[in-house]
Amino acid sequence: MIVVAGGSGFIGSAVVRRLLAGGQEVRVMTAHPERSRSRIEGMGAAVVLGDVLDASSLAGAVRGAGVVIQTLTFPTFPVEKARKRFTFEEFDHLGTERLVGAAVEAGAKRYVFCSGSGAGPDAPKVWFRAKWGGEEAVRRSGIEHAILRPSWVYGPGDPSLSRLVALYRRLPFLPVVGDGEQRLQPAFVDDVADAFALAARPGAPAGTFEIGGPEVLSMNQVLGTMMEVAGRSKPMVHVPPFLPKLPGAFTRFLPNPPLSPGAVDFITGDALADTRSLLAAFDLRLTPLRAGLATYLRP
Repeated sequence: MIVVAGGSGFIGSAVVRRLLAGGQEVRVMTAHPERSRSRIEGMGAAVVLGDVLDASSLAGAVRGAGVVIQTLTFPTFPVEKARKRFTFEEFDHLGTERLVGAAVEAGAKRYVFCSGSGAGPDAPKVWFRAKWGGEEAVRRSGIEHAILRPSWVYGPGDPSLSRLVALYRRLPFLPVVGDGEQRLQPAFVDDVADAFALAARPGAPAGTFEIGGPEVLSMNQVLGTMMEVAGRSKPMVHVPPFLPKLPGAFTRFLPNPPLSPGAVDFITGDALADTRSLLAAFDLRLTPLRAGLATYLRP
């Protein structure tokens, strides 16, 4: 049996669907079963209560699991709310320590952790340092493991490109924060889900693997390709990052904040991956951006 922590989220739900399609028994760990039960059970998985902010809830969540997969993000991601402990440090670092500890105590045989390309102990951004802290917790635990580091993941319902697609459909132009020249290696969510499913198999390769798409593109090129696939080109209007940071300094205090200065930095940074180790270890074919978009975007 496989427990997927965060299995109702964007990447997590794709992983759950892939595991179920492969005939696996899957339970999805969630801190709020009442909110996500219908979605989880609609996929064909069972629901189990567990919250990485509450260590006492985790033993029951992972009881009987042979494999634990962690694809968690905090509810207001990428906008942190320290008052509620919705932060990268609490979820990606300390939350991972709590969950992997519970998995080891429960006798799980394998742990698969969703980190991020760019993770490192001296990374300039807190989200990369927190991911590194989580990775180190997994490595220190002694459990057989695979750590996957996705770059910029896109697909139906993603938290980044889908928002820009919605703006593209509503407006006569497409707003872009920054100059749009940040370098991305767009990873199709189905490829990422395949990688997690392969990494969860007994005896699968262990170690740390970055996953991105087969192309390195600027954000401007990504959006240009999106508009071509969607069937209509519109002008891109570039907005200096300080402009959304100004309202973000205030909206971050809302119950469900849409923006914060840190979130602006998060969405305008590079997201690259070295996929050589991944492709050497797993039988994967990475999907080009245009082909991935064509599976769900229509003119």
